[in-house]
Amino acid sequence: IGLVFNTTIALTTCVCVAARTGNVMGEFGCLYEQQYAVALFNKVRYDVEGVGGPQPQLLHRKVNSIPLENKSIFSGSLSQYLEENKKWRNHFVFIPDSYNIDYYDNKAVKRHHPKGTINCAGYKVLTSMEQYLDLISNSLPGVKAKVGSSPFLKCATQFPLILWHPYARHYCFCALTEKEQQKWHAVLQDCVRHANNGLSEENKVQTPAFTDAVRIYRQTQGHYGTWEMMCGVPSQILSNLVMEGLLPELRELISSRLKGKLHERQRNWMLISDAVYSLVQRQCKDQYEAVLQKCEAAHSSLEASIRTDMDQIITSKEHVTNKIREVVLPKAEKLLKVSIKPYISSILDALMEPTSRGFFEVRDVFSRELLDMSKNTLNESTKETVAQHMEKIFMLAFHPVKMQGCYEKVEKLSLEGLQQRFDVSSPSVFVQRAQILMREQMDNVVYTFEQIFHQSLESQGTEDLCKTIQRCQDRVIKKFDYDSSTVRKRFFREALLQIFIPYMLKQLNPPCASELPRFQELIFEDFSRFILVENIFEEVVLHSVMKDIMLAVKEAAVQRKHNLYRDSICLSNSDPNLHLLGENPSVNWAAKYDDSDAKCGESQKRRTKQVVSMIQVEDSVALPSESCLEGSSVEDMPEEDKDEEDEDEENVDEMASSEQNEPAVSTVSENTPDLTSGAVLKEEDGKPEEHQKEGILLKNESAAEGGLAVKEEDEGTDSQLVEEEQPSFNQESGEALPPPAKEIPPGTTETASVSPPKVTSDSPPCPHDDSHNQFPTSEVENEEEVSSPTDLQPT
Repeated sequence: IGLVFNTTIALTTCVCVAARTGNVMGEFGCLYEQQYAVALFNKVRYDVEGVGGPQPQLLHRKVNSIPLENKSIFSGSLSQYLEENKKWRNHFVFIPDSYNIDYYDNKAVKRHHPKGTINCAGYKVLTSMEQYLDLISNSLPGVKAKVGSSPFLKCATQFPLILWHPYARHYCFCALTEKEQQKWHAVLQDCVRHANNGLSEENKVQTPAFTDAVRIYRQTQGHYGTWEMMCGVPSQILSNLVMEGLLPELRELISSRLKGKLHERQRNWMLISDAVYSLVQRQCKDQYEAVLQKCEAAHSSLEASIRTDMDQIITSKEHVTNKIREVVLPKAEKLLKVSIKPYISSILDALMEPTSRGFFEVRDVFSRELLDMSKNTLNESTKETVAQHMEKIFMLAFHPVKMQGCYEKVEKLSLEGLQQRFDVSSPSVFVQRAQILMREQMDNVVYTFEQIFHQSLESQGTEDLCKTIQRCQDRVIKKFDYDSSTVRKRFFREALLQIFIPYMLKQLNPPCASELPRFQELIFEDFSRFILVENIFEEVVLHSVMKDIMLAVKEAAVQRKHNLYRDSICLSNSDPNLHLLGENPSVNWAAKYDDSDAKCGESQKRRTKQVVSMIQVEDSVALPSESCLEGSSVEDMPEEDKDEEDEDEENVDEMASSEQNEPAVSTVSENTPDLTSGAVLKEEDGKPEEHQKEGILLKNESAAEGGLAVKEEDEGTDSQLVEEEQPSFNQESGEALPPPAKEIPPGTTETASVSPPKVTSDSPPCPHDDSHNQFPTSEVENEEEVSSPTDLQPT
């Protein structure tokens, strides 16, 4: 700040920032202590009563399992704009398994500390200067910019990649080609998605206490709707909370003092905002840690009190709840009838169509990968070949480019016309949540297939390998259809709650606020830490609308186009043999079946495999280490310095070379979703000098003539491979039709033991972090009814 203004103004600004941060953190700290005790009571009650939802059929990786261990996501060279000297410089950009973005001066120094690291929480990835300038223009009142009007905004190439944040520093990159831009765009979006995933759901006390405290604080400031900036670690979320109120004050204080040309005022404002945001983050982190330590110190005594007086606390809470319900319910039902019920079905339809398309695409991507594996193992059915393909399938959920086609489906979600009415800031809150669920389901289906397939290989060997793959796929796809139906229905209910509950609270708070304090007198003082009238009021509002939401989702489940399973019975342990495999760790295919790594020496073991393969640009000319803006051109900006790549012993791009030098049995290149049309486009084959590829093609042609290879034109008739399990699509509507019922292959057992669902009206809400707004969701989990996946007959 001192670089822009004199010392006096800078000190005044810092004092104002510190005071504002202290006020916000003081109010938040009081709310957090209250919600911590309530969350602890809910957690202990949930543990005692043991009320849960339906059991998933797919296996889940253990919490301590790290799929990306010893792997990186992507790396390569990009031209980056440097604010210090206002020039573009070629940097080596590396995405590790933490999903942070590290950038270096060049690839040769990547063993050392990076020149900079970007935490992507709260960022947006832009691919055009028009989008960026629109956001920049809105940051300062009365300031409008045009493309090309300012030198520091002129890109080195026509393929920009910009990381934009409302408060923090912006990062501008440029790619060499459109295809490179598309690949980087998918990778950067995955980094943002990962950082915005919210707090860990494994912590059943801190997470709900934190999210409830943030939500209640925003409500006291008049913000009831969804919030896009509920992302990152607690210190980042709290910093966003402070900046939400501080930024307008700074804008009024500073904008009139900014002098100079348009681009200079914009640049100075961005520098000031970033400096203030960094200062706020440091202060929020220290103060939050102090509040957390205070609550954790009282954890043991609070839990002892809860366990001692559990029955009395529950009885007291039920008594107060009944009294509040008598006052609130008539007003809530009137509001429901007029302002909520007419919109439930339309909002649900807007949510369901793109979300269902996204989950269908997850199913298709998985099936296509197995189809490629079946084709490529026809020529040589060895365990080494299988291991190489399984290593790729193992990372499918974490491959941003291959998953991009799935993510793009749900990005079409639109709530136009409803956002302003129900105070929904943006559909991106729901889009990112759906995308995270899609990635989790892909990881579950891959992990389940891996365990079943590994068991089959151990018992049957590589005989009839294609039939084994198909049989395992049939079994896993059935379970995926069941689980994806359950996950989607839960997502729809949570999304509707996030839309309607803030609106209802905003409408009901004024008439009910004066009557609520008298109910506090009905609570014994010893129990007042665990029973809060404000929380009970919100639970009553939630239960008033829950019945209509549940009914709407049930009615939607019978519509064939959404491919949801009809609610009937609560399933428990339908496939005990499969769930026994869930205790096994992930299979290390390369170490167990592929001996190629052992032959490469000890230095090879230190290499980090990369999930996304590199893009190789032929006949490229090396970029100078630093170039001015005017001298930059497409021809002068190669994607990768090949000489450095060959000389590096700890090459982080070893996955690229391994994919390009696959054994002679590999005939089908890796498929990735087309980022523009949603179709499948092929990754680059090997380098041109690898002439052994010609022998592969000749071998495949001769095999095809003898009936050994699978013709892509005749996949549906002759191959009898996994393609038969692909869901058929209605060509007119584009909707996926449900899969036909299939008999369970011999040798597999899927027995369903069923029990009626348990629903208790006073059961405690199950803690759940939706990364944005959290409301009690006990009815969501307890009232869900599901069908047996042994038949898997979608309605």
